[in-house]
Amino acid sequence: MQRSVKLLLMAAVLVATVAAAWWFAARNNRTADAAEEPGQQAQAAARPAVPVLAGASAVKDFAVVVRGIGSVQAFNTVTVKSRVDGNIVKVAFVEGQLVHKGELLMQIDPRPYQAQLEQAEATAAKDQANLENARRDLARYAALLPTQLATTRQQYDTQKALVDQLTAAVQADQAQVDAARLNVLYSAVASPIDGITGLRLVDIGNLVQASAATPLVVVTQIKPIYVTFTVAERQLDRIRAAMARHRLAVLAYNGDDSKELSQGVLKLVNNTVDQATGTVTLKAEFANQDAALWPGEFVNAHLVVNVVKNGVTVPASAVQMGPTGPFVYAVNQDSTAAVKPVTVVDVENGTALIGKGLPAGAKIVVSGQADLSPGAKVAVKPGAPGTAVAREPEIGPEGVGSTGVTTGPSGISGVTPR
Repeated sequence: MQRSVKLLLMAAVLVATVAAAWWFAARNNRTADAAEEPGQQAQAAARPAVPVLAGASAVKDFAVVVRGIGSVQAFNTVTVKSRVDGNIVKVAFVEGQLVHKGELLMQIDPRPYQAQLEQAEATAAKDQANLENARRDLARYAALLPTQLATTRQQYDTQKALVDQLTAAVQADQAQVDAARLNVLYSAVASPIDGITGLRLVDIGNLVQASAATPLVVVTQIKPIYVTFTVAERQLDRIRAAMARHRLAVLAYNGDDSKELSQGVLKLVNNTVDQATGTVTLKAEFANQDAALWPGEFVNAHLVVNVVKNGVTVPASAVQMGPTGPFVYAVNQDSTAAVKPVTVVDVENGTALIGKGLPAGAKIVVSGQADLSPGAKVAVKPGAPGTAVAREPEIGPEGVGSTGVTTGPSGISGVTPR
């Protein structure tokens, strides 16, 4: 009996000890939690200043762009062929030369056709002389017909038929002259368009035949020139709506998208969508006066669907990704860093368009955010953005993508995010 009482007393003491320990631990945790945030800020403030590069949010016009990959196509391409048979006696162009419409490219031996022309002209002249004589006789018959002394109606009608016959012969002769003259003209092969000549496909001295359709040279027109490119079909309504408001500019960039080659205008949205790829083909026209675009070249096309006037922009390297979304580090008056959540509408050429969350002229960190934390001291260093360690948000098909920065909702600053 006494042993059972002792065991009960020992159990009660153990329970009381555990309860007291839990209460004291919970109290300490609450005290620590209450002091955690000020403690972190104090700890961040106590650390050495973090060297960063800083900039400011700016107000400027921002171009909203739809990107596509395409190729350059000649405005016109002509495969020049001979229309007559004969030997090539002259090559009047240099491969790769700029030629104008009507300029001589090759000369085919014209002597056979010149002889045919002269023969046709002689025949025409003979028949014309006979016709003139028949007309004079007809006039005499017509004068004597009323007296019926020296001619009869039958003679008059016969002479009139002869005049008609010779008139038809002269017309046929003229057709022969025109055909012969055309063959002489065709023996001089001229450029049908303004353009650049390609490789010479037939050398001097070779016999060419019109029936063989042997190509002599290819001439391509590059001023102006076309660029055809494809974009995702989800952009179709957006592009057509923009086209209804105004002409859309297209910028052609080189293969690695680092250099602008030329500026043009969107001319055509194809009438079908490729169901296999989910894309639609667009065609733009470029003046190409400096010949920066070349037929067959692959280019990156930037279709400007809208220009946001007076949008708030920051360098794209300033935008970071946090647990709740994109943010930038703002620099306070006391040189400490503060987190500013923002909405990114679009990113283009290293510049991010901010929909909301940041006023114009705010001082922000654009490089060196790796060692920053809220409340940390910053030491702004001179230099251009990018000279310190910084990562620019990756631009995917929907805008800022794989880094986690998301585009803002439709309608911010009057644009629809990509």
